Amino acid sequence: MLLASSWAKAQSIVPKYSNEFLNIGVGARALGMGGAQVGAVKDVTAAYWNPAGLLGIENQYEFSLMHSEYFAGIAKYDYAAFSTNIEEDNQIAISMIRFGVDDIPDTRFLYDANGALNYDNIQFFNAADYALILSYARDFSNVFKAGINTKIIHRNVGKFAKAWGFGFDVGGMYVAEGWQLGLMLRDITTTFNAWAHNAEEVKDIYAETGNELPQNSIELTLPQAIVSFAKTVEFGELLTAQGVLDLGFTFDGQRNTLISTSVMSVDPRLGMEFGYKNVAFLRGGLSNFQYIKDFNGDKSLALKPSFGLGMLLNERAYIDYALTDIGAVSETPYSHVFSLKVSLEPLGEGFRLYKWGNR
Repeated sequence: MLLASSWAKAQSIVPKYSNEFLNIGVGARALGMGGAQVGAVKDVTAAYWNPAGLLGIENQYEFSLMHSEYFAGIAKYDYAAFSTNIEEDNQIAISMIRFGVDDIPDTRFLYDANGALNYDNIQFFNAADYALILSYARDFSNVFKAGINTKIIHRNVGKFAKAWGFGFDVGGMYVAEGWQLGLMLRDITTTFNAWAHNAEEVKDIYAETGNELPQNSIELTLPQAIVSFAKTVEFGELLTAQGVLDLGFTFDGQRNTLISTSVMSVDPRLGMEFGYKNVAFLRGGLSNFQYIKDFNGDKSLALKPSFGLGMLLNERAYIDYALTDIGAVSETPYSHVFSLKVSLEPLGEGFRLYKWGNR
């Protein structure tokens, strides 16, 4: 079953559902806030959410690592990123993402030439998606920041199929008076994946089952826009609160989202974070709003809640935790997500050519 599922994954040519692994999100802080992050992020994970937010980094070097598992540990998701500045008004970052299912049994040769069952003939393969994201951010003023991502994508299903793709994201951020307004244009030029199939590996099975051999194909990820509003409020010197609203706009037909029309669909995400002395954080979020029909045809609204915690371990390291899920209405168990962020060599007070808003 896993072999068939993985092979079907390689043959998918539906544009609006390609490269879905890049929609999961990175960083336990963001996932604990329901993925509402485009207008709030200002650390190394901004390379994924909105590269303009990289200008909020206050250290010469910043690293982040994350690991999570989905579908009861069957699928593993790993992320690593690094960012540094080049001169006072530029920031660069490199990020790597892997989402894969490993050790999938290939039972095509379970029976030997004599028809005897031989478990030693079972081979194993993996179905994995990889993304390399190269980010650049430029500071234009105290209130306006911008950035761009170049994405290189590789996907493989064992020896049966593989794909290479590339795409671009553009992000901007306006920061003033405690507000952060973000705009992220994902796959702005449309992201292309070119699939190559090794038909020789499966031609016998396809002949036996009467199916046509797969052909090389192009898979498309269509553009989408995310508009974000984030507001931070301070309560004295001890407590802070930040609320974030992300609105994801797609233009490829009606989707099962909270707002859906023939022109566009809108998928909202809500996130909250409460901080104490910038040392401990409590987070929550809501996302994946969908209308679900029951057996009687009645509709009900379903959503995905998430929860998170954060802790400053020392002056260099943060650890974050999130309890979240990959989908809203499936029977998939919730996943525990951990991420680590390390910041080295604080920048001097006057290092940046421009401030971060009124900071």
